[in-house]
Amino acid sequence: MDTDIGALTVIFTEFYYWITIPLMFLIHVGFCMYEVGASRRKNMMHTLMKNTMLIPLVTITFFFFGWWIYFAFPNGPFIFEGKGLVEGASINAAPWSELMGTHLGGASFQDGVTGDDTAFWARINGVFWAAFLLFSWTAASIVSGAVIERIRSGAFWIIAVLVGSCTWIIDASWGWHPEGWMVQMLGYHDAYASGVIHAIAGGAALGVLVVLGPRIGKFRADGTPRNIVPHNPWLVTVGLFLIYTGFWGFYVACNVPIISSADIGSTVEGATPVFTATTIYLTPTTLSAIVFNFLMSLSGGLLAGYMVSKGDAFWTYSGGLAGIITASAGNDLYHPIQAMFIGAVGTVVAYKLHHWVERTFKVDDAVGAVAVHGYAGFFGLVVAGFMLWGHPATAGYIEGGATINPLGQFAGAVIMFFVLGFLPAWILAKIMNAFGMLRIPPELEIAGLDLADFHDRYLSDEDVTRAEEEEARRLGLIR
Repeated sequence: MDTDIGALTVIFTEFYYWITIPLMFLIHVGFCMYEVGASRRKNMMHTLMKNTMLIPLVTITFFFFGWWIYFAFPNGPFIFEGKGLVEGASINAAPWSELMGTHLGGASFQDGVTGDDTAFWARINGVFWAAFLLFSWTAASIVSGAVIERIRSGAFWIIAVLVGSCTWIIDASWGWHPEGWMVQMLGYHDAYASGVIHAIAGGAALGVLVVLGPRIGKFRADGTPRNIVPHNPWLVTVGLFLIYTGFWGFYVACNVPIISSADIGSTVEGATPVFTATTIYLTPTTLSAIVFNFLMSLSGGLLAGYMVSKGDAFWTYSGGLAGIITASAGNDLYHPIQAMFIGAVGTVVAYKLHHWVERTFKVDDAVGAVAVHGYAGFFGLVVAGFMLWGHPATAGYIEGGATINPLGQFAGAVIMFFVLGFLPAWILAKIMNAFGMLRIPPELEIAGLDLADFHDRYLSDEDVTRAEEEEARRLGLIR
């Protein structure tokens, strides 16, 4: 920060990411409300605490190793140019780094850390880490909703750490990094995480559900599914609107707020350099693009969800989310009308696939998470390959980078949904199931999970109510 403009740029960037964190926190508030509303009364507290406690578990594990993975693995397992771990990944991301804590810059005592590192990363590292951490919570919470009312809390928390601090950040390093091997070799482009967060989390949820099995009573003797109605549709509604609200922070956190055009190779020779926002790939964009395309893809999804579900509120609101997720891969480049139609079509695809998979394979996805996040995210990646064919996948100054193309996007979708999403979660679920750690006993599922964990609380509540009634009778307030 050797100039006034340099200092202001860093301080503005710090504040920019800081603002995204409480906005994204609303996503998790929304998920908690949404899942509690979608569960039955007998499982409310278990559902709430299952999703709440992933916050400390994923936060701590992401601090110790998740953040480091992003900087260490963009080359993949010796895929890109025969290289493995990136040298210097521990400068700002390892838990023992001086930059992973309170730091105001200045002289460094850590080998390999320069004055420029302490001037920049000392201010940016914490808020940038936290923004990625909130993405981690989102990925884990997507799995949480799908498996409510039958999974053991401990089993889910292990899965949450796998998804939140391991697999999703690996795919971010591979495909959400300007030098990631998928970006450089496949031309993979996923500006607002159709695949990097949503497809991988949806795939992970499907991997767990296949092993976990449906809730008791979900399917009739002839195999047709019953509709297990949310006990509180108002919580579901408000929860989804909070998720919509939190997505503003989600989208903004996927950008770099201000950077010199000369630094990304976009300045015309001899012209005065200007400053611009960029995507995570350091390709130029604007916040206006987010505003246009976010709202148009949301609207396309809401309209399609309403029409395809014949006015079902649950799928109408979920359709809005599916619309956003479908268009997210290319929403830095789409025209708003494109974003609207892509969001609408993706919603229909997700809705139809959800019910086909449910009927055919007896998969009980309690909140449609696999469809809204997984199928919509996968479809959105593939569509972006056709709609953005030939556009540079990453910043111009990185030489030899591939352009966006259908084959690369399809390969990326398979990697996100199946290789890093479905497969690791399925393997972990199989292991836990073999040891009896995955699913609660059937008698407890029938009685309700809250009966075991919160029995005394409910008994005390009943005792208090009876005591109040007795006192009211003694005082003659009631007969």
